[in-house]
Amino acid sequence: MNYESVIGIEIHCELTTETKMFSGAPLAYGSKPNTAINEIDLSMPGTLPQVNKQAISYGVMLSKALKCEIDDLVRFDRKNYFYSDLPKGYQITQQFYPLGQHGSFDIFVNETLKTIRINRLHMEEDTAKQFHEGDKTLIDFNRAGTPLLEIVTEADFRTGEEAAAYVDALRLLVIYLGISDGRMDEGSLRCDVNISLRPVGQEAFGTKVEIKNLNSINNIQKAIEFETVRQAEVLDAGNKVISETRRYDEKTQETVSMRVKETTVDYRYFVEPNIPPIRIHPDVLNQEVRELPVAKIGRYMDEYELSHYDASVLVKNPELTEYFETVIESMQAYKLIVNWLTQDIMAAWDQKGDQSLSEWIKPQYFVDFLKAIESNTISSKQAKQVFAKMLEGGEPNKIIKESGMVQVNDEAVIIGWIEEALEKNPQVIDDYKNGLDKSIKFVVGQVMKLSKGQANPRLSNELVIRVLDNK
Repeated sequence: MNYESVIGIEIHCELTTETKMFSGAPLAYGSKPNTAINEIDLSMPGTLPQVNKQAISYGVMLSKALKCEIDDLVRFDRKNYFYSDLPKGYQITQQFYPLGQHGSFDIFVNETLKTIRINRLHMEEDTAKQFHEGDKTLIDFNRAGTPLLEIVTEADFRTGEEAAAYVDALRLLVIYLGISDGRMDEGSLRCDVNISLRPVGQEAFGTKVEIKNLNSINNIQKAIEFETVRQAEVLDAGNKVISETRRYDEKTQETVSMRVKETTVDYRYFVEPNIPPIRIHPDVLNQEVRELPVAKIGRYMDEYELSHYDASVLVKNPELTEYFETVIESMQAYKLIVNWLTQDIMAAWDQKGDQSLSEWIKPQYFVDFLKAIESNTISSKQAKQVFAKMLEGGEPNKIIKESGMVQVNDEAVIIGWIEEALEKNPQVIDDYKNGLDKSIKFVVGQVMKLSKGQANPRLSNELVIRVLDNK
């Protein structure tokens, strides 16, 4: 039987505020365990939560970017969550009144635009981190209380490719907005996938299976593709899919059962009594949201006639995008700029270390370099040599001058080298007349040798043919 996958995604996004969601303890990823904490994080008697204003502002910003209806009255609830990773025995979240809901997010799946419906976006606090060693469990409370935004979609995905494209696009969005570093490898952005299968044409959903804590874009697609095949095999065998929570094993590239959802868990939600409702200030609600990545890709394609691929590669690196927009203020050779940015600069990216791109290669130096290429002052081969020295901090115009790299475009000078080459190798004329095309390459090679690499190769090729035709 033919089946259709029905997929929804929940993303937990850690915010890059200076302090935690409900305490003044600092956010300090990678710090010594249990050092970035205070009395509120550990739920000491007599302590009360204090709401992080910046976290609310970030939540509003993302809600606006996702075109959500925003509730201007912030209200929190308790989710009774009796686990060792929450000292107080419950989590402060937004169950009944999410900050944003009924939104939408446009993404590109390959080059096709697809709109994903956003069910809700709510704020909550992260849990502590557990480390299991044999029969012992160690707990690091540094992460406890980290501000989280949870973004829940409708079941709008039908393939692993679509799901992966969405997560990648949302990760890029929070980085662009400056509200999260989006580091999936560090747990800053974590993803849960809900997937069920139904016969093609059927409206009702099948039995849902949850895949927890997917930590990379590739794993999201692979996990969904494996789970789709697994559930199809279960159904084709005449069995029922079990409602359960699974995880993805990277080594075997399979989903593995964690626990069966036999009953509905009662979290006994109720209004958080220690945090009164908070009215969001109009300045926060009216804050402007910068141009979104998907809109920027479309603009680059329209205004600068870039391909979807080039625009996407550029936009996926915010620092590269900012550099591009600085450079185009001085020149409009868009394709030339993008080629060097997305190919040569990206290939050498690891060499810049902790420097910003603008510190590593000054935008004006990059402009001077590209103008030297555009004006045929240097050849493509020479450009590679100049660029290599620029990576070490060199100024292109100075490099070109000191290295004597100025490309010769004077036709009379080049023809002089051609005649000299033919005088030394007269047999080439006969070879050319006998249809041997390699004779042209030979003469061009001789011209490059006589000019010490300074003759314009393209022009030299044209002039060699012209001279040989007249012999």
